[in-house]
Amino acid sequence: MNSDAHFDADQALRLDHQLCFALYSTSLAMTKLYKPLLTELGLTYPQYLALLALWERDRQRVSDLGARLFLDSGTLTPLLKRLEAADLVCRQRSREDERTVIIHLTEAGRALKARAAAVPGCVLKATGCSLDEVMNLTRRVQALRDQVGALALSPEAPPGDLPVSPTA
Repeated sequence: MNSDAHFDADQALRLDHQLCFALYSTSLAMTKLYKPLLTELGLTYPQYLALLALWERDRQRVSDLGARLFLDSGTLTPLLKRLEAADLVCRQRSREDERTVIIHLTEAGRALKARAAAVPGCVLKATGCSLDEVMNLTRRVQALRDQVGALALSPEAPPGDLPVSPTA
């Protein structure tokens, strides 16, 4: 189907024609794929994502970690408390600004990175794609996320002004 194709109303409302459903159902499938791999590490999928971000850059503000993971504090705080209870991270108030909380890896949290190193390879194998294909798809989905996120936050195009017609 080319980019200029137009759906009629019935076609436009088919579940299998919805990009949102393809992304949602793929996300569910990916989470199921990760579950047994992460269970061996004692982690949930959101905890794994938080650790990935901390393995990239340790000692960051909780607010920065939340922004990186697209999580609000109501979701992130309990997640970090569980990681802290598992002795994988430590939360400390900043000496410069008591309102700021810094999150950093513990020795156990740093050591877990070596055990987690096999996870990406297992996931790559399960996709049946080459590394280049997965990296390209990842970049395309990230660009889509950024485009849609920017549009959703744009004051020029509030949700009520978004076109609902597939031909608009």
